[in-house]
Formats: sequence, structure tokens, C-alpha cells
Amino acid sequence: MFDNIPSQYYVIGSTIMAIFMGTFVMVIRMRASKKPTNEKKIIIPPIAMSSGALMFLFEQFRVPSMQILEAAAVGMVFSTILIATSKFEVKGQDIYLKRSKAFVFILIGLLVFRVIAKMILSSSIDVGELAGMFWILAFAMLLPWRIAMLVQFIKIKKTVPLKNI
Repeated sequence: MFDNIPSQYYVIGSTIMAIFMGTFVMVIRMRASKKPTNEKKIIIPPIAMSSGALMFLFEQFRVPSMQILEAAAVGMVFSTILIATSKFEVKGQDIYLKRSKAFVFILIGLLVFRVIAKMILSSSIDVGELAGMFWILAFAMLLPWRIAMLVQFIKIKKTVPLKNI
């Protein structure tokens, strides 16, 4: 059914979706910094994103071992940038994710990198395989970032006095 659609339409469609999702993430992140955070808010994104691994049940999304390692390595490198710019602050008895002026620029930079890489790689790598690689990259970026956030949150939480309920 989808074999009749030229691959450049997939590249264009996925690029538009990436821009939409990037913008969505920026808006959500800006809103989140106005509300206290908790463990659940930190761990839900990687758990929710892990369902995307189901794409690998389908042949066209499967990625060779070397490309898995490459995508995961690039994702982990990018996660270090996110880890370095994600800090928490205590306000009263609540813990907030501190707004980073660099975060928006980092997300835009990652989005531009993704679009350029997709345009370059789509000429030599199958579109489905490329989708799998970008999912691996994104998950390898998100998981270490959120684990680091959780560790940092738990350390800070131990210093915050308990709320009176």
C-alpha cells in the first residue's frame, strides 16, 4: 500500500512532523517550568516514548547493528548538552525545573541538525531505516537526560522540608 508513495514524500512529511514536535516540546517545556515537578513528570516521557520501539516489529524500520551503535552514540552525546542545561531550583517547599535560556536554542539546533541529517542521509539510507535510526538517536538522548534529571531531583528532594498536609 505504501510502496507506491515516493520516498521524498516520507522525508518531507517526517520533517514537517519533526518541526511540529520540536515546537510542541518547546511550548510544553516552557509551561512545565511554571509548575512544580515530581518524579512522575520526569520518568513518563521515556516510558511513553519506549512504545515507539514497536516500529522495529516491521521489517522496513529495522536498523543494522553498526547504525544502531552510531545513532545511540550521537544521542548520548546530545544528551550531555541537555543534562548540562537542566537544573532544578527550590521555591518554598516545591522543586521547579529551572528555565534555561539555552534550552530553546539547543532544541532548535537539534531540530536543524535532524532536518539536515535527514536530507543528507535520505539519499543513501532507506526512509524506514532512517526513521528507526532517528528514533534510536532520540531515545538514546532522552533516556540518559531523564535519568540524570531524576538523580538530581532525588538529591534536591532530600534537602527540601516536607510539606504540611
